[in-house]
Amino acid sequence: MKKLFAAIGAVLSVVYIINPTAGLLEIIPDNIPGIGNLDEAAVTGILIACLRVLGLDVLRLFGKKEKNDNTDVVDID
Repeated sequence: MKKLFAAIGAVLSVVYIINPTAGLLEIIPDNIPGIGNLDEAAVTGILIACLRVLGLDVLRLFGKKEKNDNTDVVDID
């Protein structure tokens, strides 16, 4: 059930994000200085959270890569 709600949330988030400015689904108009794009930022966060529940962690793409300590050790006899 959790994945169903995440999938619905992801689809609605994508629809909201690709909705042209001043469309039918605009919560905060973009022409308000300072806060005009906060609704898009919030929906992007919701989309990332929904994708994570569905098994796709997009934040991992931007994280640090794990360093394998065994490759840096040189054993000289």
